[in-house]
Amino acid sequence: MASVRLLCLFNGRAAGWSKTLARTGCRNVCSSPSRLQSMSAWVIDQYGSSGVLRHTEEIPIPTVNFAHDVMINVSAASLNPLDLNMRGGYGATLLNLRRDPLSLVNSFSEFPLILGRDLSGVVVDCGSGVTHFAPGDEVWAAIPPWKQGSLAEYVTLTEYEVSYKPESLSHIEAASIPYVANTALSALVNAGGLCRENSFNKRVLITGASGGVGTFSIQLLKAWGAHVTVTCSQNAEGLVRGLGADEVVDYTAGDVAEKLDMMERFDVILDNVGEDMEEWAMRLLKPWSGAKYVTLVSPLLLNTDSMGLLDGSLHAGLTLHNKAFQNITSSGVFYRWAFYAPDGPTLDEVSRLVDAGKILPVVEAQFPFSQVPQAFQKLEQGHARGKTVVEVAEDDEYMEAAESEQKVQETLQQN
Repeated sequence: MASVRLLCLFNGRAAGWSKTLARTGCRNVCSSPSRLQSMSAWVIDQYGSSGVLRHTEEIPIPTVNFAHDVMINVSAASLNPLDLNMRGGYGATLLNLRRDPLSLVNSFSEFPLILGRDLSGVVVDCGSGVTHFAPGDEVWAAIPPWKQGSLAEYVTLTEYEVSYKPESLSHIEAASIPYVANTALSALVNAGGLCRENSFNKRVLITGASGGVGTFSIQLLKAWGAHVTVTCSQNAEGLVRGLGADEVVDYTAGDVAEKLDMMERFDVILDNVGEDMEEWAMRLLKPWSGAKYVTLVSPLLLNTDSMGLLDGSLHAGLTLHNKAFQNITSSGVFYRWAFYAPDGPTLDEVSRLVDAGKILPVVEAQFPFSQVPQAFQKLEQGHARGKTVVEVAEDDEYMEAAESEQKVQETLQQN
């Protein structure tokens, strides 16, 4: 299981767990939901565009099979660019290997595949070894990309991938945070070397800052005392300044590289954009001072998809090595890739920051469960101003009522 161990950030984590255990007790529970053996979900049966999305009521409910499993009734889910990419087959080679280590030699199929990485919901069942949660607890989580996603009534995860939902947020608001929180913390802490104790007055540049990862990162860094510069379009300036950004550069108004060149050099750059930015952004970092360039846009999964597992991994590894070596020897700048890494304990700290008012949810659009394809279309438009959220639980009743009404109409027509 991928795990983000943020020792610098979470020096208070043990105290947080003690608080959790005091609130919930050390539990050994199992309470199966009174349900049929199938559930409602949106799936894909092949990779492609929005037309491959299909609603079904016949997906088997993901039961509790292991001692540390937690089964969750999903109240809300949110979409991320990763969902668009996975819908098109991005990362299938590596993800299928993680789903089934024998997938290279057998006829394993990942379909029907449920997308969605974020969720907020209610625990309905726990394995015999679960000690932190019990049925009825409100939780949130980010789902690993090799597991079935959150665009479904139920999800089963390990208790180490789950955290208590912030008490101050609704399920809709809460579902907007887990994926971007885990991604941002993996990038800023693991790759960028930042934490609560060392970020005061550090200069950080975030590119593509109006999306989910960017809006979360701005708030987190400001909570840690950093100076934050961002790039975004002019119509997103009010949003990012409202979240705490100190300086905003409009990438639609002139040469953004020239504008950034005029500023004081940065300690860390978090790149959410990729493209040609690496060609000129290294010079924006403080030379020979341990400055770090962290990008969330790496070629690893693309290479393994196009070249195969072995050749793709080797090519990506050589690319990383060459770029890292070139930058460390020429200017003392560290070049690093960062990846989304789901982790429940990480979300424990985020939950405390949310309830303390340090982190606010940024929801741009909300859709009912019946309109998942429309939610994907919204995400495809780009230029995000926060997250796109799908309300799963309440709208399920609507869909059942609509189907019942349809059956009644069909019966009347037959008579």
